[in-house]
Amino acid sequence: MSTDQVTFTEAELLLDHEIAEPLIAGGVRCHGGYDEAGTYVSPRTKHRVPAIEAWQAKHVAEFGTDILHVPLDTWPENYPNVAQARHLLVNGVRDPLIATLTRIGTVEGYGANIRLLQPGDLQPHFEEDIAGTAIDHLGKGLFEAHGRDEAGWEEEAGHKDMWFAARDVAFDGAVNQVDIEAMLVRMGFGQPGGAGSINITGRTLPEDIEPDVELMCSIMIKVLLIEVQAFHTFAWAEDWLADRELVAGDGRAAELVSHIRADETPHVGYLKTALTEMRDRTWVGASGKRYAGAEMVGTLWDLALADSLGAGKEASRAAILGEVEHWCLQRPNGEDLLAEFHSLASDAGSTADLIR
Repeated sequence: MSTDQVTFTEAELLLDHEIAEPLIAGGVRCHGGYDEAGTYVSPRTKHRVPAIEAWQAKHVAEFGTDILHVPLDTWPENYPNVAQARHLLVNGVRDPLIATLTRIGTVEGYGANIRLLQPGDLQPHFEEDIAGTAIDHLGKGLFEAHGRDEAGWEEEAGHKDMWFAARDVAFDGAVNQVDIEAMLVRMGFGQPGGAGSINITGRTLPEDIEPDVELMCSIMIKVLLIEVQAFHTFAWAEDWLADRELVAGDGRAAELVSHIRADETPHVGYLKTALTEMRDRTWVGASGKRYAGAEMVGTLWDLALADSLGAGKEASRAAILGEVEHWCLQRPNGEDLLAEFHSLASDAGSTADLIR
């Protein structure tokens, strides 16, 4: 469904579709639910999805440029890959995968912090009109909806608890035996620059640009790259979680991950729409000096992408490998298990050019 409407209230952007059956996962009431046909319906999308479509159409009509595109093959496939995950499960080394699902859920919880961005009126920072754009709705429901999706809202659980539920369903009874706090420390959580963290340090853009605008744009880019890259993770998790011979739950855990994947699609949609709108507009500094949006967004984009493909990717890989080594080496045949694990590694993958 699409709409010609381009201005929405916060209440509209937070509104749910009517559902016939709620989503219950691991005994917890989650957001979203199922319609009369049994199809999963993501939360807060009654107006949010049509709004994104309308803003994109409006931008293309007014500016004649394409919406920013981030190819998934910018990043290599998930580490460990499916073959490596299956190898660990077949050999009874489940703890690294329990740790990975716990880590993903923890990162989802951190993602709720995007709702803390309170941009206020952004019109003074752009020369062109921003009425009826995603930019103008960032602080009017979009950031809030994103945060609620990730961490839940009121009595309904969000992605954080949905990942934990998928983990608990798949590894019935095993999670209680894991020292979650020790695992998180091993994986770098709670440490500066640790796995899953978003580091924002110093200024990059001209000092004339309002620091809060730079911070907001930088965080949006970093979150968008994380969200897109996560689709590799969804495909990876859905694959082995659906294997009823390797994990418990009769495929329920994989189904939960598919619902999370559906919920993340509007996040990618609004972020790339707003960033496109910023890219194609003229930025206005505190002194009144004008700056090309393509240069402002492009500078922050290049830094974030370099970190995502470099230090960020390596930190995540090191955290995961550390867990694999930790648990494999506690077994008499640990060295052999590790050797086989490494032999199943994928190629590094290709890095595609991004369209900006």
